[in-house]
Amino acid sequence: MTAHYRRRNLLSVIEEPAIAIPDELEQAFRAHHGLVFRTAYRITGNAGDAEDVLQTVFLRLLRRGRNVDPMENPESYLRRAAINAALDTIRSRQADQTVPLPEESSGLMPAAPAAADTSGLRQALTRALAQLKPRPAEIFTLRFIEGLSNREIAQAVGISQVLVAVIVHRTRQQLRKQLRPYRIDRK
Repeated sequence: MTAHYRRRNLLSVIEEPAIAIPDELEQAFRAHHGLVFRTAYRITGNAGDAEDVLQTVFLRLLRRGRNVDPMENPESYLRRAAINAALDTIRSRQADQTVPLPEESSGLMPAAPAAADTSGLRQALTRALAQLKPRPAEIFTLRFIEGLSNREIAQAVGISQVLVAVIVHRTRQQLRKQLRPYRIDRK
């Protein structure tokens, strides 16, 4: 392959027309990119993953096109989209992840899982959240990570406040069982 041919191909890639970004999407990005990033970061615990989620959320909006109805509440929609995309990221990472077992016990491991540091607890919570069904994971995240009230969640998700309370209670019970080794009181 000649240098001229390679250069011409490179120029054709570089000169491809830019994607036209609708004004509404650009305004939504400027207004809410921080919210999407922070939401994703709280769930993934990783800035790189949070950036990936940010890109995923806004690329999905771009692909929706101009013929779609505008969002009623962009903040609520983008927060929910960030939660769902972050949980998808965690799930896909866990599906691909393998952990090597230590060959010998060195005696350096904590005697009990309760002695694990907070990063171990955070990883366990992230794994437990990723195993939840989408609706309970979203509601739990909105309640305890984003700090919304049950009433605000009910409005954002479009269900009754009572159903939100039931889902929060059941999800807490399920997570409590899964995270039992990390609890101090171990009831």
